[in-house]
Amino acid sequence: MAGMIKKEDIEKVRARADLYDIVSSSVTLKPSGTGAYVGLCPFHDEKTPSFSVRPAMGVWHCFGCGRGGDVFGYVQERENIDFREAVELLADQYGIELHYESTSNRPEVQGSTRARLLQANEEAQRFFTSQLGTEEALPARQMLGGRNFSQADCEHFGCGYAPRGWDNLVRHLASKGFTHKEMLDAGLARQGQRGVYDYFRGRVTWPIRDSTGRTLGFGARKLYDDDTISAKYINTPDTQLYRKTQVLYGIDLAKPSIVKKRQVVVVEGYTDVMAMHLAGIDTAVATCGTAFGAEHAKIVRRLIRDDSLGAVNLIGPLRVNGQSLSSRIVFTFDGDAAGQKAAIHAFGFDSRFLSQTFVAVAQDNLDPCDLRIHHGDEALRSLIRNAEPLYDFVIETAIGRFDTSYTPGQVGAMHAVAPLIAQIRDRSMYDMYTRKAAGRIGVPVDQMRTLVRSERRRLHVRDEDAYASDRKPYPDSGQNRSVEGQQANNWQVEVRRLMHNAAENQRYYIVDDAVFMTEQQFMATLVQIPRAIDAKQFGELTINSFMTSVFRTLFQAVAVAGGLPDPSMPQGQWLHELTKAGGPVLAGVINELAVMSLPLPPSDADMAASDPNADRSAIELRPASEAEKAFARQLTARLLDLGAMRQIGGLKLRMAHMPEGSEKIQLLGAISELERKRAELKDQIYGNAMAL
Repeated sequence: MAGMIKKEDIEKVRARADLYDIVSSSVTLKPSGTGAYVGLCPFHDEKTPSFSVRPAMGVWHCFGCGRGGDVFGYVQERENIDFREAVELLADQYGIELHYESTSNRPEVQGSTRARLLQANEEAQRFFTSQLGTEEALPARQMLGGRNFSQADCEHFGCGYAPRGWDNLVRHLASKGFTHKEMLDAGLARQGQRGVYDYFRGRVTWPIRDSTGRTLGFGARKLYDDDTISAKYINTPDTQLYRKTQVLYGIDLAKPSIVKKRQVVVVEGYTDVMAMHLAGIDTAVATCGTAFGAEHAKIVRRLIRDDSLGAVNLIGPLRVNGQSLSSRIVFTFDGDAAGQKAAIHAFGFDSRFLSQTFVAVAQDNLDPCDLRIHHGDEALRSLIRNAEPLYDFVIETAIGRFDTSYTPGQVGAMHAVAPLIAQIRDRSMYDMYTRKAAGRIGVPVDQMRTLVRSERRRLHVRDEDAYASDRKPYPDSGQNRSVEGQQANNWQVEVRRLMHNAAENQRYYIVDDAVFMTEQQFMATLVQIPRAIDAKQFGELTINSFMTSVFRTLFQAVAVAGGLPDPSMPQGQWLHELTKAGGPVLAGVINELAVMSLPLPPSDADMAASDPNADRSAIELRPASEAEKAFARQLTARLLDLGAMRQIGGLKLRMAHMPEGSEKIQLLGAISELERKRAELKDQIYGNAMAL
């Protein structure tokens, strides 16, 4: 194991890593004031954005679940890795060479396990694509060509070929410096009695990437009858990088269009994704060896969500500017029994997701790839254009099995469709579909409603209102953790929820007061723009300048961090040092102050930071504008004035219980001096207010 990463290299990575790019790769961010962005939190399930990002500060914070931190913290949470691995992953992404503190005389191996697995997958992808042009790969080229895919199409989608031999890839990766353990951990090889051998052999391959384009694993199709693995398609087994319930093939290619159009088309296979994209349906993705599940739904919903009306939940198919189709998730199920069963399975998703879910069934039950072969690109575009809402599809399919011109058929249709309607959790939706079904079957609405309610009770369906806000103060992150870790996390969440509720529900301390707000604004300025704070004024502050306990403690943390930072200190390092000094209790407070909006006009630095394409490498503590300096001086003067007022109050209380004499006269002199100081501070307060 390599030693500790050198501190200067950590700061180099921190300065180079672009928080906006990293977060926006998995979260759709929208501007929220100058230099700030908001989106749906990727660490807990929410419908109204509470996740705030300040790229220029290098900090993020979620007001819903309380998580926050710097760019390393975000990668740790997103990838479920430790700090060291997060630094190494980002160093690999930005091409930064890391140096380690030596722990022995042996040469150090650089790069984390995760970074090495990513490198192994990328090298495997290069190997597979290079093999597609070989003589042995003729069956693979014939298979792809037979599906109307050209060589350029195959190159665009990264199609490759895994040779039939025993250990072709293993030997290739070994020549590039990868160990057998790294190959095994990446899911590229398996351990046999005769040694390590290739997992993918004699198959067409497709790279499965994340939304940033990193190769996490592979899918592969059978070509030869003597293949020892009977499954037509196989995928990389679950690894540190690849979890089949959390990946979508084609997301790297489709994400920009999904975000723009607020549409996504879910197909079942790799060639289906290729066919859709080549036909102009550039929002197509596919699951990888598993059914579309809740984790997939979270990925999709975050990309197509619409919060254009702020806190108002926009539910259902919405009009999208410049697009002929409304926002929607389209599943291309087969029209047979298996496809209908898959459609019914989707009923288990939440009401908001289902309100935008559509079903497209091709003629003759052809999959998208075959549909394109037989009927051309327009058939695919028509298929998506004519998709129908999921609820309508399932209910109509059930009713369509019966001849409702006869009473027995009507009764049969009622009993077939009632359990389906009963599973629609949103109360307004299920009542509307109850009415529609009754009209379609030709029976009284009350009769249909009674049967649906009976089924609802029997199935114990949870009643929901898709249009109501359901944000929880501190919900679970939803990440895959060990059972013990998840239980510990749940306990921490519950403890924090109880503490939060106790503080929120009390009536003996109201925080909406001038003193609290002055202290809060000062601390936010100190965290965000420390160069706006006058060093001489700051030196006059003491712990008694603050009344709010959390800010008194934070003031002490600033002292532990060494006081006001040197102007040459990078912005990220200042926050890191302050958070390190404050410890875990103050970490959330510092994060929240770092993303808090200040009542100031945007500075030139803020305007530059608001550009997503801005170069944010080597961010240092930026100089403060004159307005920011005036604001900071006013806040500091207010704190000094409050501190002087408290001292005067204390001295007068002492004087009230003292006999006449020299000591009392001395106290009176001290009070006079403090009052003179307050008069000067008053001029500063109003003078700085005029400068804002």
